[in-house]
Amino acid sequence: MLTVVQDGSSGEQPGQPGSLIDEIVREGARRMLAEALRAEVDAYIAAFAAERDGNGHRLVVRNGYREPREVLTSAGAVEVTAPRVNDKRTDPDTGERKRFSSAILPAWARKTPALLTAWASPPCISRHRKEPSRRLRSCSPPEPR
Repeated sequence: MLTVVQDGSSGEQPGQPGSLIDEIVREGARRMLAEALRAEVDAYIAAFAAERDGNGHRLVVRNGYREPREVLTSAGAVEVTAPRVNDKRTDPDTGERKRFSSAILPAWARKTPALLTAWASPPCISRHRKEPSRRLRSCSPPEPR
């Protein structure tokens, strides 16, 4: 829950480092992600709304929410509660039940792809330490002499 900071305090609470703006950004990211997941599930269910079983019940329905989990984003750690889908359709060849898999937040995802690529690439160290204007150049191999 967001709070309003008064009396010139920094917005930091004991046990929760960060500022009020960080908290607002994380809350906004959490809400946008939750809404995107809901829209994805709604579209999936709507695509199969006409499919019914022998009793006239839908084969693809919502089934509450998964357990909350923390996903590390560029906005910081965000707690996500993804909606669940009960898909009772079966594959005619194998007989196995079909499953809904989110393209936005796969079951294995704990970090966003931007963070994964940032951590996979080596850090850039500037060769021009004494010249601040050159320090912000992109990482590139040394020029041939």
